[in-house]
Amino acid sequence: MLDVHRLQVLLEFAARGTITATAAALGYTPSAVSQQLAALERETGAALLDRTARTAKLTEAGRQLAAHAAEILARIEAAEADLASPEPVGRVAISAFPTAAVAFAPTLTRTVRAHPGLSLLLRQTVGGEVLRLVRAGQVDVAIVDDWTGGLAVGQPGLRFYPLLTDALALVLPRGHWAAAERAPVSLFRLRDEPWLATPVGEASRRAMDQVLAAAGGAAEPPSQFEGLATILSLVARGIGVAILPRLTLAGGDARVVVRDLPGESPARDLYAVARASSAGRPAIGVITQALTTAARGLSGGGRRS
Repeated sequence: MLDVHRLQVLLEFAARGTITATAAALGYTPSAVSQQLAALERETGAALLDRTARTAKLTEAGRQLAAHAAEILARIEAAEADLASPEPVGRVAISAFPTAAVAFAPTLTRTVRAHPGLSLLLRQTVGGEVLRLVRAGQVDVAIVDDWTGGLAVGQPGLRFYPLLTDALALVLPRGHWAAAERAPVSLFRLRDEPWLATPVGEASRRAMDQVLAAAGGAAEPPSQFEGLATILSLVARGIGVAILPRLTLAGGDARVVVRDLPGESPARDLYAVARASSAGRPAIGVITQALTTAARGLSGGGRRS
C-alpha cells in the first residue's frame, strides 16, 4: 500500500526539482525528504530518483508515479469533500497578494465569525508560485491577479472564480494643483512631477509605464519602491504622484485624491482560485462565495474626487 504522505512529498519534489527546495517548501530537513522518498522507492520496488553526489532527478518511473500521485491526491480530496459535514468546518488556508489581503481581510474575518467551526489562515504572498501551492495542497484558496487576460486558460485541476476587474487610477496628494481640476487630467502636464512606482519588471510598473509612454513619458524616471501600500503612503504625505490599481485605495485615505485616467487604461483581473477537487467542501464554498460578494463592493475601489 502506497503511503499518501510520501506521495505528497514526491509530488512536491516533482514541482520543486531539488531535495533542498522540497524540504524548504514542506518545512522538513533535506535528510527527512530523502528518507521519505527512499521509503517510497521501497514501497514501489522501483527507482524513482536518479541520484548523483550533488543532484537528484526523477526517473521515468518517478515521473509516472508523480502523475498518478496528483490524480490520487485529488480523488482523495474529492472523496473527503463528498463526505464532509454540510456545515463549513475546518481551517482554510488563503494566499493573497498584499493589496488583496488588506482589501478582503474584513470580509473573511466576518465570514469566519459567522461559522464557529471554521478557522482561517491568511498569508500575504508575492511571486508567481501561488498556483503551484494551491495544486500542492499547501493553500486552499488563492487570490491572484492577471494583467494578461490568459491566466485562467489551460489550468487543469484548478477552478477560477472571477472577482473583479481592477483598473489603474491617478493618485494625487490632497491639495495638489491637479486634484482640484474637474476636467480629465492631462498626464503630459504632470510629466515633471515626482512620479513614484514599483520596481521595473513588476506588472503594475509595466502598466504604469505604458500609460505614461502614451502621454509623452515622465521627465525623470520614477522613484521605485516595493509595495503599492508604501507608494500610497508616500503620495498621501505629498512626496509624489502615482498611478495605482484602484484596489490599493479600497480602505480609503482622506489624504489623497483619486482621478480617472484619460482614455482606456490597463486593468488587471482578480480571481479566487481553488482546487477543483476541493470545490465541494462547504468551507471552500463559503469562502469563495464571501470573496465573490465582497468583490462586488470593491469594484472600482477607491474614492473618486
